[in-house]
Amino acid sequence: MTDQTDTLSGAPEPLTLGWEEWLSLPDLGLPAMRAKVDTGAKTSALHAFDIESFGSATRPRVRFTVHPIPGREDLIIPCSAEIVDRREVTSSNGETEMRYVIESALSIGGQSWPIELTLTDRRTMNTRMLLGRQALIEHVTVSPNDRFCQPKLSYDVYHSTKIAQAAPRRALRVAVLSREDNYSTRRLVEEGESRGHSVEVIDTARCYMAINALAPEVHYDGKRLPRYDAVIPRIGASITSYGTAITRQFETIGTYCVNGSQGITASRDKLYAHQLMAKHKIGMPVTAFASSPKDTGNLMGLVGAAPLIVKLLESTQGKGVVLAETKKAAESVIDAFRGLKANFLVQQFVKEAAGEDIRCLVIDGKVVASMKRTGADGDFRSNLHRGGSAKAVRITKEERETAIRATRAFGLGLAGVDLLRSSDGPKVLEVNSSPGFEGIEKASGKDIAGLLFDAIEMKVRPNPVRRRKTDSATEA
Repeated sequence: MTDQTDTLSGAPEPLTLGWEEWLSLPDLGLPAMRAKVDTGAKTSALHAFDIESFGSATRPRVRFTVHPIPGREDLIIPCSAEIVDRREVTSSNGETEMRYVIESALSIGGQSWPIELTLTDRRTMNTRMLLGRQALIEHVTVSPNDRFCQPKLSYDVYHSTKIAQAAPRRALRVAVLSREDNYSTRRLVEEGESRGHSVEVIDTARCYMAINALAPEVHYDGKRLPRYDAVIPRIGASITSYGTAITRQFETIGTYCVNGSQGITASRDKLYAHQLMAKHKIGMPVTAFASSPKDTGNLMGLVGAAPLIVKLLESTQGKGVVLAETKKAAESVIDAFRGLKANFLVQQFVKEAAGEDIRCLVIDGKVVASMKRTGADGDFRSNLHRGGSAKAVRITKEERETAIRATRAFGLGLAGVDLLRSSDGPKVLEVNSSPGFEGIEKASGKDIAGLLFDAIEMKVRPNPVRRRKTDSATEA
């Protein structure tokens, strides 16, 4: 027992390094790198490019990317870390530059300890890392005439599917396109920042675009917006056209958008939305549309007997939705809407729903939460904005599959799907591409913002690049 204690508490075993060694930086997701060991250099340096600072002034962070294998510009590992310093460094050729300084664990020869690293472009060097004397702790000695005194590693790890799973969670830069300081926007910022990400709220209407083939850009307040890992569109109904144009510009740049421009456009156009759902054979109330006032009677005949729902195509949050309990009432509402030159749908009223609907929140193809919404007394509309109430509900397999199929039909990564329970199965009322979080988080107890960031982190996590047939197996 005494011998074991002495061994565990004793000094680490001596470690001898040659002038070149294999090592890993696990905190940065770099499992194998070749480094030059140089006692003539004070600081250690890591090859990095696309270096970009972000985060708060009190805890600044830096994002950068690394080509860990010399000559393999196609293999890119994105990294991030806290900035511990920014200092002037003079290289061996006499050039001086300001560099960000980060800290990371160094693993070599079965031992590990923290070191400081400066970030700089070393693409012209034979090794992607320089290990300076500050990183060499007491029990480490350097044999300058030897090479690879410690076990060799292999670049093959970068071509394994396990690297993406084992990579540390890297900080992301995320934009929320929103004009409102509401619960959902605040939750997204709060959740993202709690995970170490940088989350910026961008007023959609104040964005403007440089549209060209070689360098499409989005500008804001006189400056080009930075490269984002992900964009979360929260486009208001009043600026759908411009908001989707901005989203489309981010798509052109290559940014991952939680909801794409096509899906948002389709969800906002109620006529097109119902046509799209019909095309995908998704259950919905019988719906009819006509332009000419001469077709009013025929239009109502297609839907069935009163009561009927008359719904403006631009309606949101229950506004512009009218229940006509008799044929005469329906004709009056339709005449009124026609007089306003408004486009509208006439829809079957599902009596058995009894003023209740179900909101299913779908993220990345999965229903993550659901709630039953009940309208206020005397109101057939169940929208929470109209005074309705909500509670958690257990949905059926058919309802779950319907919500997922509807979301998939629109190509949305985040959607609120509103269902009615009818005698012949679930009927989709609407697919909302900008669902609110407050009601469903409170009703279900689920962390919706957290689940969304889980999906975003998985989507933008870098996948390992497969080895090209012309690549050599391992660099000596």
